[in-house]
Amino acid sequence: MRKRYPPLNALRAFEAAAKHLSFTKAADELFVTQAAISHQIKLLEDYLHMKLFLRKNRTLLLTEEGQAYYLDIKEIFAHIHDATEKLMSKGAKGAITIGMPASFASQWLVPRINLFTALYPDIDVRIKAVDFDENYLDESIDVAVYYGRGRWANLHSTKLQTETLTPLCSPLLLQGEKALNCLDDLAKHTLLHDASRSVWKQWLSHFKLTHINVNQGPIFSHSMLVLQAAALGQGIALGNTLLAKPDLDSGRLIAPFAESYDAKDGFYLVSEAAFADQEKITIFREWIVQQIESEEHANA
Repeated sequence: MRKRYPPLNALRAFEAAAKHLSFTKAADELFVTQAAISHQIKLLEDYLHMKLFLRKNRTLLLTEEGQAYYLDIKEIFAHIHDATEKLMSKGAKGAITIGMPASFASQWLVPRINLFTALYPDIDVRIKAVDFDENYLDESIDVAVYYGRGRWANLHSTKLQTETLTPLCSPLLLQGEKALNCLDDLAKHTLLHDASRSVWKQWLSHFKLTHINVNQGPIFSHSMLVLQAAALGQGIALGNTLLAKPDLDSGRLIAPFAESYDAKDGFYLVSEAAFADQEKITIFREWIVQQIESEEHANA
């Protein structure tokens, strides 16, 4: 059997009028006219088939039935208010799930996430490593790092960094018979590829290094694997200095040449356009942009 509910607008008008024992004050609270309150109370009384208020000497009083009804429903309205405040508070801060490629998570965010949680201890951070696919933002992820040109339908995007690519290798490759002294020396070494050979092809073409065989060297599925192989002296990676920063800072990797190339694509922080202004998303967006900018300024 279908549950029967009284008109909700009428119920809200009754709760306000019973609380204040005044139609005028109830109208002020709900931003309506006194006549609107009177109309809603009449609808509710007709629905219930009983009187809820009495007027005596220009004073508004509750009937016995009205008083009992008010005591019951005021707790319900209090619970609705508390539940709404709790939900809105959780939406504003609470937990934030950040989706990003595993390499970005391990190489950049994880070493710095303590800086964010120290500033915002009331935001529970959850990091979700995903494959490098532009379609991984779903209902389980609040904000994500995408790689591309910043144009995604129905998404709000903020550019984090243009990808700057430069050869990276172990310091060991600066020694011995095949020591790296100039760009031409790349021909003496194994090239390490991230996902495909196309990036090395573009980089070598940009610097007109046509004599270097780009169709050699292993291909890795993740940037962190390429960087690890380079740090072990297995070849030369074409790396993003943002993701390689931990290895560069530790000395496991070096950038032997000054030449670098800005790719057309870059890293973007994205979220559903409808939720872009949610407080926790805004807080994280402002923090990560400021963190990247401050580090780039320090390294300039």
